[in-house]
Amino acid sequence: MRYLPLSRLAACVLSLLFFAATACEKPAGDAAPAPVPTPPPGTALKTYLALGDSYTIGQGVAPEERFPYLAVAALQAQGVALGMPQYIATTGWTSANLQSAIGAQPPQGTFDVVSLLIGVNDQYQGVDTGFYRTRFTQLLAKAVELAAGRPSHVFVLSIPDYSATPFVSASQKPRVSREIGWFNAINKEVTLQQGIPYIDITPLTREAATDPTLLAPDGLHYSGKEHQKWASLLAPAVKAVL
Repeated sequence: MRYLPLSRLAACVLSLLFFAATACEKPAGDAAPAPVPTPPPGTALKTYLALGDSYTIGQGVAPEERFPYLAVAALQAQGVALGMPQYIATTGWTSANLQSAIGAQPPQGTFDVVSLLIGVNDQYQGVDTGFYRTRFTQLLAKAVELAAGRPSHVFVLSIPDYSATPFVSASQKPRVSREIGWFNAINKEVTLQQGIPYIDITPLTREAATDPTLLAPDGLHYSGKEHQKWASLLAPAVKAVL
């Protein structure tokens, strides 16, 4: 078990600076999602729940540029009757925050698709990797429960490597990338052990080092162009099980 040394107080302060939206902005998670094109009236729509943090709600981009929305739009265009995503995700959330949120306001019913992308704030705040393994394992079990006990209907996305962004100084890039690798090794191992689909978007996020169009205006989160890349991997995986 590795421990990333960082005091709780310092982690909280840094987290506010790093992943929280500015006071003058309305958080992306509170924005009203643009409507997804729907099939003809009377068609029974399948349901999708997206779990995560700022990457899931697309901090810095419009709601229709989030990868869950883009995946649904692509599937709708192919005739798949999948409805607009529901979200349980907020900028700055760790795996523990997400778990608490689900427990405090449990989703009603089950879903045909559940996606999970969580862990960057665990890494950033210096959370013990053993703690993350426990929380992630529990979250994955909850995701399967929310998918009506169907592991094949749960989709885990790897953590983006934000060391490729201008936010991280040149001297710190190797450390951040290495630590992101630790957390991704855990979520990949746990996911594959349970026979759940794993979508590795991390290599795509490293392309931001040489392509600034993949970044949102804050220079830290990702643009709709990058979210589209993630959606292009998620959509066919979802289509295969629906």
